[in-house]
Amino acid sequence: MGGDAGAGALSRRIGYAGLDEDDVRVRPGKGSRPRTRRRPAHSDAAEAFVAAVDRGRYRCFVGDRAVTAMGARELGHRRVVVGDLVRLAGDTSGAPGALARVVSVLPRTSVLRRSADDTDPVERVIVANAEQLVIVCALADPPPRTRLIDRFLVAAYDAGLDPLLCLTKADLAPPDEILAGYAPLGLRHVVTGRGAGAEVVPGDLRAELAGRASVFVGHSGVGKSTLVNALIPAAERAVGTVSPVTGRGRHTSSSVVAFRLPGGGWIIDTPGLRGFGLGHIAPDRVVRAFPDLAAGIERCPRGCTHLEADCALDEWVAAQDDDGALRGRLDSLRRLLRSREGGDPAGATEPDREGEPNQQDAPDLGGERSGEDGPDRDDERHRDDRGRGDDLGRDAGGPG
Repeated sequence: MGGDAGAGALSRRIGYAGLDEDDVRVRPGKGSRPRTRRRPAHSDAAEAFVAAVDRGRYRCFVGDRAVTAMGARELGHRRVVVGDLVRLAGDTSGAPGALARVVSVLPRTSVLRRSADDTDPVERVIVANAEQLVIVCALADPPPRTRLIDRFLVAAYDAGLDPLLCLTKADLAPPDEILAGYAPLGLRHVVTGRGAGAEVVPGDLRAELAGRASVFVGHSGVGKSTLVNALIPAAERAVGTVSPVTGRGRHTSSSVVAFRLPGGGWIIDTPGLRGFGLGHIAPDRVVRAFPDLAAGIERCPRGCTHLEADCALDEWVAAQDDDGALRGRLDSLRRLLRSREGGDPAGATEPDREGEPNQQDAPDLGGERSGEDGPDRDDERHRDDRGRGDDLGRDAGGPG
């Protein structure tokens, strides 16, 4: 009988009349759920210039104040490179041990890119927001690499940078032959060298750099670091020598670093390069980087690749070229176009003496790779609070 009473108690149902609001659980609708990924606006974030990047730490300048920062979560997978203008939140005092956060990257006005070789479409951003590209070339020791100069010119025109040819070591060899080769292009140039009463950095180079953000590029051993030290003695960039056996310059700079010029402007020094891939630049944009051949290119039929035997450029150059300068430029253009198709394996690297291709490429420039997904391994490895302000402080240039 006790069992029947228990069964009856369990089967009883409570009517709605006995319920109140505490007994009813209302599940919120999808549109009424509170947002969980709300991000702060950082309206008081300070604008800064990135002068150096080292293992997930950024050396930035807020006015004249140097600040060490790391990437914030809001930055996502966005890479930061030297020359970027960023917004900083957190401790921007610049005090020893202080660490700010990069919360956003402002839109870039220009981007200098390179690829591993001419057949690799993946591009890497080296420098952002530069205004001119200073192509440093030694007239001797090591010998000039004109094909590498042409690659730098293509990269400069594609990025919208003003190219400036800087010829060094004029005390060892005359600049006449190099200047004659680029005379049809109307390329701006300066000549430097050591000698009796000669300045390492002449006044006209200082005038060209004043008030602008300039990127120094060139082969190893051409004297980029020497120029930087002459312009900014406090930079103290390491200076190397040229190997007497191979004739190659030795890498002394291993990272991209920006230095503030006295009186205004920035110099962005890069490691020595023995190759500069242009695989990310379309063939028609490569052709547009040869404005001295534009009149002849207009005579070519639509769809001409400029590699055919009946290309109109050959006839035009033969009629216009008196000193062989245009012929050399046409040969350089065709080398670049062939190398994109894998037809010139040494196209992305400048050959050494005896015509052998150079097998050693430049050190890693860091920077941003387009077309890659996922965070940078170095950034993830160092997303802790152990700052590296001391290392960055020795590399990045402060107020001059």
